[in-house]
Amino acid sequence: MSLIATFLAYLALGAAAGTLAGLYGVGGGLIIVPALIVAFELQGVAAEVAMHLAVGTSLATIVVTGASSAWGHFRRGSIRRDWFLALLPGLMLGAIAGVFVAGSLSGGRLGTLFGLFVILVALKMALGRGPRLGSVAPGRAVMGVAGAVIGGISALFGIGGGTLSVPWLSRCGATMTQAVGTSSACGLPIALFGAATFVAVGWGNPLLPAGAIGFVMLPAFLGIVLASVPFARLGVWLAHRLSPRTLRLSFAALLTAVGLKFLL
Repeated sequence: MSLIATFLAYLALGAAAGTLAGLYGVGGGLIIVPALIVAFELQGVAAEVAMHLAVGTSLATIVVTGASSAWGHFRRGSIRRDWFLALLPGLMLGAIAGVFVAGSLSGGRLGTLFGLFVILVALKMALGRGPRLGSVAPGRAVMGVAGAVIGGISALFGIGGGTLSVPWLSRCGATMTQAVGTSSACGLPIALFGAATFVAVGWGNPLLPAGAIGFVMLPAFLGIVLASVPFARLGVWLAHRLSPRTLRLSFAALLTAVGLKFLL
């Protein structure tokens, strides 16, 4: 494929990822990582680095899209800054540790773990179970540990963290608006520190294709960022025309198919 054709393919990938993110309300690695794996396979990227490159690139895109989301929630006052600051040290350290764990795994092993994680998320969505509500927030030390777990798992799989942080913040007593808003802020340091560490860990790897800086593929990053944001609005428009149950079950089916692909 020529450079122009490759970039156009990444724009199309970003458009699809943005539409699905807006349609189902879950973006990040749950959509971008599987799509990038398919794109990298078509380009002949070495299997040994394809999964790590997909996860690192996904985190890099979340730096941009997550910043926009976090700023919007900040302007509306839906971020609990005290909880965010309590989680922040753990989020940063966990994100760095998660990348080193990913770097120690083979591409196949990392893909298997990602497949299992996606299927668990799909099962939760299919059952329609929301986060358990609480009323008392834990102390700063427990928040720090929770941040490390959220940051580590999110960086390991290239996701923004909302899958884990929204349920946790709800159990701490946050309203759903506060949980989503604070979660959007939590996704930014996870993506920033995770992407930077993926660049460092992958730097100089001889198997990386042209256009990659460490485990971040620059053409894919640019294409996804440019197309995903405007097409997310199309997904939101579609979401308001489908029933919540249809959305939940169709997304669970999509995630199950993705998870099975990684496992098989």
